[in-house]
Amino acid sequence: LLQAAAGILCYVGAYVFITYDDYDHFFEDVYTLIPAVVIIAVGTLLFIIGLIGCCATIRESRCGLATFVIILLLVFITEVVVVVLGYIYRAKVEDEVDHSIQKVYNGYNGTNPDAASRAIDYVQRQLRCCGIHNYSDWENTVWFKQTKNNSVPLSCCKATLSNCTGSLTRPMDLYAEGCEALVVKKLQEIMMYVIWAALAFAAIQLLGMLCACIVLCRRSRDPAYELLITGGTYA
Repeated sequence: LLQAAAGILCYVGAYVFITYDDYDHFFEDVYTLIPAVVIIAVGTLLFIIGLIGCCATIRESRCGLATFVIILLLVFITEVVVVVLGYIYRAKVEDEVDHSIQKVYNGYNGTNPDAASRAIDYVQRQLRCCGIHNYSDWENTVWFKQTKNNSVPLSCCKATLSNCTGSLTRPMDLYAEGCEALVVKKLQEIMMYVIWAALAFAAIQLLGMLCACIVLCRRSRDPAYELLITGGTYA
């Protein structure tokens, strides 16, 4: 069970890293990745802990089980910290995006797209949005003023249309919703994955600690568990 939990935790952490890479231009605080880093580390540690727990249970090692419980307790505390950090950074998402998104749009270069430009096109296609609050925001960008063709990037065009040119004379061809609110929502969803994963597996660890404690109590109370060697004979 712990090995399966470890695999899922590592998957969630990796998913956060991959998704963050697509949105990192809109979110400059790299410390937001701390919960993801911690959850991957916890997942790796859980895999090792699971092996220790299995060996300790099979061998009925009191010391091994006690060590297993202590490590699980430390990991449980770590996951509580992950949940707290997740909520803190989730609350900061809106301010971070609001602070950086205008700069990202002003740096757009449609002719020779750089990383920031590709990020904007990706987000607009993926989230089906256009501009910061709506497509009219493009009129205030350097790129729009330089091109002088009264058009927004083709990534603003609705996916169902094949003949869209991005012209502002045909606003019905463009996504009406702005990207800022959708980027904030997406990043907050990502952080919630970390929070829910940490909460779920903290509950699993509590169950693991409870089972290990029951085994320890039975071993200490039941004399049948104790192997006594007296004068070279087994009693």
